[in-house]
Amino acid sequence: MIPTPLPQESPLARHIDPRVNAPGDFATAIPGLTLFRRDQPAPPVVCMIEPSLILVGRGEKRLWVGGEGYSYDPSRFLVTSLDLPANSEVMLASPERPCVGFVLKLDVSMLAEVITKSGLPAKRQPSTGTGAAIGSLSSALEDALDRLLALLDEPEAIPVLAPLILREIHYRLLHTDQGPPLRQMIAVDGQGYRIAKAIDWLKVNYTDALRIDDLAARVQMSAPTFHHHFRQLTGMSPLQYQKWLRLNEARRLMLVERLDVSRAAFAVGYESPSQFSREYGRLFGTAPSRDIALLRGQPFEAEALGTVAN
Repeated sequence: MIPTPLPQESPLARHIDPRVNAPGDFATAIPGLTLFRRDQPAPPVVCMIEPSLILVGRGEKRLWVGGEGYSYDPSRFLVTSLDLPANSEVMLASPERPCVGFVLKLDVSMLAEVITKSGLPAKRQPSTGTGAAIGSLSSALEDALDRLLALLDEPEAIPVLAPLILREIHYRLLHTDQGPPLRQMIAVDGQGYRIAKAIDWLKVNYTDALRIDDLAARVQMSAPTFHHHFRQLTGMSPLQYQKWLRLNEARRLMLVERLDVSRAAFAVGYESPSQFSREYGRLFGTAPSRDIALLRGQPFEAEALGTVAN
């Protein structure tokens, strides 16, 4: 009988394993770099992904954006170029062989600077995908990532060497198979850049009433074109994106600042707590009171958060 081969593992895992001795997410001394560990497969959970490079050293994960799944493993990285509402799923993990990896936030300004200094052209072609993509890990990019992770063993060298290696990582990323779409997204006269500006505005003004015509004009696009490209890149309409921001901020307010349901609903721009509760349930799968009680690890009591379960 032929033995079943072990799942693929990246050499990068050797830097991560000693620093993630339990499931969770772990900040590091390197700005923008977070390590993670998962010990078992898990269904999709709601999350916001910033512009990032994400790689697993062992195991497999999948990101869902607008109903489309992006699976990544030690040979394939995930890259996102916008702030994307998404769902993250653990596909392959066990206590014996945990899924480990890292999230490295991308510096969009650095990408633009590297593009300019390298003379890399922005690819002028119609965008057909979302703001997330799967790329093949090149040996040059993997080597730069290995050196960045190795710096965690030299904390005194991080302030001097990390900025240099981070710049190299951005350069190497632009020379992978995902370099052309990244360059297109960042081009200041491109649709992706304008959608990113609209997202920046929404993140600050999510409590305000949203007029699509006004937001489209703000980023110098016609309303139909804006709506089309926004949905294409984020998997949501602008109104759905605003709703996602509101509901997640309300969840934070209830969980961290202990606001009751009605106050949280009004704080994020809702005029009706009952409408808020219905939309919250559609996104998170349960009523806000029950959800917060579960997140706190407490028995559910409808009165605890000032509303009735629905």
